[in-house]
Amino acid sequence: MTSPHSFLNPEGWAPAKGYANGMIAAEGRLVALGGHIGWNGQQVFEHFDLVGQFEQTLQNIVAVLAEAGAGPEHLVRLTWYITDRDEYLAHLKEIGAAYRRVLGRHFPAMAVVQVVALMEEAARIEIEATAVLPLVETAA
Repeated sequence: MTSPHSFLNPEGWAPAKGYANGMIAAEGRLVALGGHIGWNGQQVFEHFDLVGQFEQTLQNIVAVLAEAGAGPEHLVRLTWYITDRDEYLAHLKEIGAAYRRVLGRHFPAMAVVQVVALMEEAARIEIEATAVLPLVETAA
């Protein structure tokens, strides 16, 4: 899966690992996703740990992107809200593996923020996503 977007990395900067410093889309249709959490499509939590909820959250994002005709390669930004920085840091390897299983090796601009709590009490993570789809050419 190749990205239709360009990655921004200033000259002389070390390359970002696991995320992009920035991305640019020359043109396209913007797809903005609200905050998604780690429950299934019926709003039931199957996992109560960060890694399990993280993978489910990414699966939810992919499902909503598909409704717009998009895939992970169209993502340009992810903002993660986590409730426990220490749990996140302790499970980076598993989080990275889950990320690659669901989104592949496409790493858009990202931010990870620790928050006191999320609106759903059992939620360990919430992720907002932005994607840009190429413009569809119409026949004349």
